[in-house]
Parts: sequence; C-alpha cells; structure tokens
Amino acid sequence: MRQILWVALLFGWTPAFLQGDSKPLEVVPTVDFNQYAGKWYEIARLPNSFQDQCTGHVTATYMVESDGRIKVINECQLRNGGVDRAEGVARLADENGPRAKLKVRFAPWILSVLPWVWGDYWILALAPDYSYVIVGGPDRKYLWILARNPKLDEATYTMLIEKAKQMGFPVERLIRTKQD
Repeated sequence: MRQILWVALLFGWTPAFLQGDSKPLEVVPTVDFNQYAGKWYEIARLPNSFQDQCTGHVTATYMVESDGRIKVINECQLRNGGVDRAEGVARLADENGPRAKLKVRFAPWILSVLPWVWGDYWILALAPDYSYVIVGGPDRKYLWILARNPKLDEATYTMLIEKAKQMGFPVERLIRTKQD
C-alpha cells in the first residue's frame, strides 16, 4: 500500500482518502427554473481560463426554453471597455436525477453529441427567495457566487464563503468580481 501511495504522490495523484474534498457534493433539493431564470451578477469565482479576459461586470442571464432547456448568456467587461458575450444552453444532467444538477455547453450545437463539451453546473446553495446562489462542479475546480443584485451584503457573502469552504472548495483562491 505504501508503494502505491508513493507512486501516486510522485505522479501528482492524490488518493481520495487524502483529499479534504472527497465527500460527495450535495445539491439543493429542488429548483424552480422559472424563478431561477433572469439576470444574475457574479459576486466571486474561482479563477478559470475561460474568464481570464474578464475585468468585471460579469453577468449570467438564464431563459427557460419551450423544450425545457435553459438558454444561457454570459457577459463580462473586457480590458478595452468592450463586452465579451458567450451564448450557451443548459439541460438536466440526468432526466431522472436532481433538478439542481445541470450540464451546460457553449460549444456550437453541432458538437453537442460530444460529452466533453458539456460542463457541470450544480446548484449547491440557493436562497429561499432566489436572491443568491452558489454554483460549482463535483470536482471543485469551478465555483461561482451569484446574486440578483450587483452587490451582496458582507454578512451574506461571508456566510456563502463559509458554506463553500465546508463543501471543500479552495475559497482562499476566490476572486471577487468588480461590479460597480
């Protein structure tokens, strides 16, 4: 066993029993997509390569389509003052599974048959009045804190950070989004 552990560590693999975040993530019990639809402001996120160009004013807008899918429009301000816009679609990860586990893609529709163009979008915490949400993935590489308003009071923000930390996310790496 010790030899396997050393080989795993040597190659950068960390066995699940050594990871602090090996406990499966739980999602919220239910989501009303009609209430979830609308504009959300990014309050904070874990760094990711597909948002490197964003300097602030990050929003996500969701619209329920007639086929049950959700149209997604992400926007952010660029360094030159322009706006970057990405349109995508979200669907249930499993038709028989929880409504809080979605898959989202921003690749062209023709590539939608390829499983790797779909990313996890799990709703991990949601205010009863849908005023804030924590979204992430089971691998804990991605995390977003979103709110209906561009500013979130400090007490609520701190509470959401603590929730994310308890879920095993590396909250010390969070980037707070400029939203003025």
